[in-house]
Amino acid sequence: MQEIIKDLVLKNNTKIFLIVLDGLGGLPIEGRTELETARTPNLDALARASATGLHMPVSYGITPGSGPGHLGIFGYDPLRWQIGRGVLEALGLGVELRNTDVAVRCNYATVQEGLIKDRRAGRIATEKGRRLTERLQKEISRIDEAEIIFTHGMEYRFAVVFRFPEPLDEGSAEVNDTDPQKTGKPPLRPVPSNHQSERVARIAEKLVERAKEILKDEDAANFILLRGIAQVPSIPAFEEVFGLKALAIAIYPMYRGLARLIGMDTPPVNGDIREEIEFMRDNLQDYDFFFVHVKKVDSYGEDGDFEGKAGKIEEFDAFLPDIRGLNPDVLIITGDHSTPSVMKSHSWHPVPLLIHSPYVLGGLSQAFTERECLKGELGILPAVNIIPLALANSGRLKKFGA
Repeated sequence: MQEIIKDLVLKNNTKIFLIVLDGLGGLPIEGRTELETARTPNLDALARASATGLHMPVSYGITPGSGPGHLGIFGYDPLRWQIGRGVLEALGLGVELRNTDVAVRCNYATVQEGLIKDRRAGRIATEKGRRLTERLQKEISRIDEAEIIFTHGMEYRFAVVFRFPEPLDEGSAEVNDTDPQKTGKPPLRPVPSNHQSERVARIAEKLVERAKEILKDEDAANFILLRGIAQVPSIPAFEEVFGLKALAIAIYPMYRGLARLIGMDTPPVNGDIREEIEFMRDNLQDYDFFFVHVKKVDSYGEDGDFEGKAGKIEEFDAFLPDIRGLNPDVLIITGDHSTPSVMKSHSWHPVPLLIHSPYVLGGLSQAFTERECLKGELGILPAVNIIPLALANSGRLKKFGA
């Protein structure tokens, strides 16, 4: 699909807004979902004048993580462009990743007599873990041809990046975790699953040995376990494929990182919805496409806080007139996945979607809810079709064929 779209793209001066309410979709409690419970007069009025439907982030029955969920709505097939857990971990910590990088998520651990006693080093305090990570960085800056970059997270967790002098061939980081996932067992050796992964495995093994020596006098955090070893995928740039100069406006580093992987501009933004809208207004003339991420809808869902999630949706609704006041030519509102409060987790359920432009049928949905969106002209569609529809509604695609 991307190759076809790339050949059809036209340039013009239209503005496309993609507003992602993270974890938007829900399930009913006492007969009503969070969207059906929330008071959303502005969203409901917009839905009545928009093309509505539900999108499937990955495929039927598949529960998406944040990476696949966003890639799909950015127009990238998440089954083709899979982002490894190490890369997501590094992005979440704000690491500026390059196409020369391999990223690893790591735990401090306690090892005694060659066996793992605690896979999380007693959940050491974050400040203690940060000091240890700084010490490792000071003493390990390079292994063989790779620069080694440490970034601490929370408690016992941190990330490591192997930065090579040139991009790696595809499949060059297929190395197993060293964490056996059980205590009372020895750490595993990093073993490559193919020939091209041998140097990543070699560097991983040397990293573990050097860290072991540096940490040997620690009572709890005397070892490191490597998990989710993954290379940064070589993904075609968003502007190259879709012809859109894009700005990502997101508070949380991981979502800026995901956008950065596909070439969007990702300056840091502080605050919440109000500040995000102001930032979009300040940069309106410089970009064609604006991705705005609203996180807390998902956070309340994962906490099982039904009323809190509904309240965050209501808060967004109050700001919707300000967004519409910027006069986008195409306005898309959706989520990257569903996070029903009743499940306290991401789920496989399709996600409400609206697309507003002068070129939609509209008039089929009376509100922006799961059940009402199902009545709309879009039906249930794969998430990867959202960006092509945005381009079509903004007059940015020429006719296909004679």
